[in-house]
Amino acid sequence: MSTTFHVRAGGTLQGTLRVPGDKSISHRSIMLGALADGVTEVSGFLEGEDALATMRAFRAMGVRIDGPDQGRVTVHGVGLHGLRAPAGMIDCGNSGTTMRLLTGLLAGQGFAVTLDGDSSLRKRPMERVAKPLRTMGAVIETGEQGRPPVRIQPPAGPLQAIHYDLPVASAQVKSAVLLAGLFAEGVTSTTEPEPTRDHSERMLQAFGVTVERNGATASIRGGQALKATTIQVPGDISSAAFFLVAGSIARQAELLLLDVGMNPTRTGVVEILRLMGADITVEDARLAGGEPIANLRVRSAPLHGIEVPPHLVPLAIDEFPVLFVAAANAAGRTVVTGAAELRVKESDRIQVMADGLQALGIAATPTPDGMVIDGGQPYHGGSIDSHGDHRIAMAFAVSALRATGDLDIRDCDNVATSFPDFVALAAAAGLGIVAR
Repeated sequence: MSTTFHVRAGGTLQGTLRVPGDKSISHRSIMLGALADGVTEVSGFLEGEDALATMRAFRAMGVRIDGPDQGRVTVHGVGLHGLRAPAGMIDCGNSGTTMRLLTGLLAGQGFAVTLDGDSSLRKRPMERVAKPLRTMGAVIETGEQGRPPVRIQPPAGPLQAIHYDLPVASAQVKSAVLLAGLFAEGVTSTTEPEPTRDHSERMLQAFGVTVERNGATASIRGGQALKATTIQVPGDISSAAFFLVAGSIARQAELLLLDVGMNPTRTGVVEILRLMGADITVEDARLAGGEPIANLRVRSAPLHGIEVPPHLVPLAIDEFPVLFVAAANAAGRTVVTGAAELRVKESDRIQVMADGLQALGIAATPTPDGMVIDGGQPYHGGSIDSHGDHRIAMAFAVSALRATGDLDIRDCDNVATSFPDFVALAAAAGLGIVAR
């Protein structure tokens, strides 16, 4: 039996919360720590299934990793060329980041490896990564329709540097190419059509690698050694987003979210909510390990519909499920365009969110690259199918704060991939949620 969330209608939220560590940074701390010379200490590591899948992958390739223990992990690096062939297939679970970044990182290795995942991951496109890597000399085979499993063979010779113009804004594709560039002869560079999260570039620099950045272009010279370092993982703004929306739409709510990552390539959700009228203040802004962090205070506020500026869409792509819930509670019309990437996430997030919102009586119309939502009207409770997508499940849990009836949200097991303590944290803040 899969997990169902039962959420009581209404309520308010109060308190001080610390959301889990950033998933993107947790993944990369293991990957780059494994390739470094020396011992890397990580604190704030996200102990969710996705990041643990990355940890298991590197253990399978001969890397000693101690922990996690209350967010602390010690990675004993093996150097740029120290990975060993795993005994069998590497299971990436539900994690697209694990699979796509590993494809780049392993493209120049001297051993064969197969990457596979669960039924959800097996539906996600992998040719977008394999195609540029093949132009570098990588030998990569994907499954039916360019989906997993991904089979990587040793290249005939050293990878060759390329310049790659990304056809769509994707931090995962950019990162995969740059990671492959570590093993290539020459300077590998990428140019993206819109800014995406730059955690890979920042963390490579923290490990002593020179990354040149010129506007939308990032460049890396092959063969650079990584030097072990200390990484403090900030709170994940994608996890904070559920509470930013919850605190905005609940009546008489006030929440303080501690130590949230405020990387400028990730703060689109804050900017979009503020454009909708949200009361969000940034407190105690500072740097930790090269990443900006801050405390975020959110209070109840009347939201209004907007046309989401296209330049903010890539900066909030993972947060749109809960932003659609904000739009459902905003007076007037909200229009989202340029978000076709949502259709190839853990689920088709445009269609699944539209179906769920409509089931609650909300006027939501899906479009090929986004959604139109006429919000601000009362909506009822009901039964929602999350389609195994963690962000869908948590978004609809938040929607119960303004529903007139209780919600049952089915197929919620995968919430553990990114936010294993969501139910406990949300319940402590005042959301009437139980997992069954």
